[in-house]
Amino acid sequence: MAKRGGFPGGMGGFGGMNINKLMKEAKKMQADMEKSQVELAEREFENTVGGGAVTVKVSGEKLIKEISIQKDVVDPDDVETLTDLIMTCVNGAMKKVDAAAEESMGKFNIPGLM
Repeated sequence: MAKRGGFPGGMGGFGGMNINKLMKEAKKMQADMEKSQVELAEREFENTVGGGAVTVKVSGEKLIKEISIQKDVVDPDDVETLTDLIMTCVNGAMKKVDAAAEESMGKFNIPGLM
């Protein structure tokens, strides 16, 4: 007589994997992800444009820590160029943070996460 209801392979089976083992692996992955996030947040990223005219440092949390501008690029008659240099430099620093985050979190290979 055939079994009624239930799961093929019994209650503990996810293709033969024990649910306790699966939960243990999920907790370890979560701890590893949290550690990676903390490490990223503690890192500092720097970007420079205009041959060193503007330098920006940002944290892994995308907070601007420092902006350095060489005096010779400050021209009251050409504020637009300085604005463009700052914007380009900040955006470049943020892209470095994004790339580091993708590299750091990409190792976890969870579909739909990133």
